[in-house]
Amino acid sequence: MLALMASSAAMPAAAADYPTRPIRMIAPFTPGSPVDVVARLLAQHLSIQLKQSVVVENRPGAGTTIGMKAASLAEPDGYTLLFQSSSLVVAPAMYKNLDYDPLKSFAPVANIAWGSWVTVVPPSLPVRSPRELIAHAKAHPDTLNFGFGQGTAPQLVGEWFNKTNGLAIASVPYKGGMQAITDMLGGTIHVNIGTSSTLLPLIREGKIRAIAQWGKNREADLPDVPTMIESGFRGHSLGFWVGLWAPAGTPAAIVEQLNAATNVALRTPEMLASMQRLGIAPSIGTVEDFANFIADETPRWAEIVRASGTQIE
Repeated sequence: MLALMASSAAMPAAAADYPTRPIRMIAPFTPGSPVDVVARLLAQHLSIQLKQSVVVENRPGAGTTIGMKAASLAEPDGYTLLFQSSSLVVAPAMYKNLDYDPLKSFAPVANIAWGSWVTVVPPSLPVRSPRELIAHAKAHPDTLNFGFGQGTAPQLVGEWFNKTNGLAIASVPYKGGMQAITDMLGGTIHVNIGTSSTLLPLIREGKIRAIAQWGKNREADLPDVPTMIESGFRGHSLGFWVGLWAPAGTPAAIVEQLNAATNVALRTPEMLASMQRLGIAPSIGTVEDFANFIADETPRWAEIVRASGTQIE
């Protein structure tokens, strides 16, 4: 009984002293990818707020499930965190044989940022809208390749677009979406869906062409590129988002402390300016706000997985 009482008393003390050593933030994406860039930006500012180093560790592979599993197996003490995108809610529906449940393995900490997706093609492809892409793909079946980061939301969006429009566009998976863009510049990939923050420089240079945005409204940086809704696809408003999680069982006091520190970091002028340059917006809220958001997103993405027909062993 004394041991149990001592253990119970130690938990608040540990939370009160947190953090006393560096924190590891696992990002299950390739270095330089959109999620990795935002993770490093947050880690920099979170280190200031927590007065401890926050180090990003890239663990890409298997559609982000390798990195997620590594984070899920960590001690729930607040010293290992997961920085992840909507891939966390996509994975349970997409992967048949996962030996863990991402939705049960993590405690939501904070939603971090929102952004837009944009569909791009090489300038050599004679299409300037989703309708023209559909027409071209049907007139030239089995000649186009769609490149994407495996296990990501853009993969599902692209697969859904192909299937629901009866297109014969080949799917080419990569460890990261930017690898697909490299091959698009080389002429082997013809369609990609990515964040406007990472694709905008190439669009401005004329190396790739944007044909549609997936947000509700046109972006200020891409005023001439219509949304999918404007292009005739009603109800199709989707976007890029990233968040912070801790392993399930992490003390609530530590989760709340991380949420508070994250929100302070997101409000700093330096963080806001950096995010604006990346073409993303901060998402500030409570732990409960993020938990409710995930609960809303999960069935939505499960339906997109079902409609796309995408399943990975």
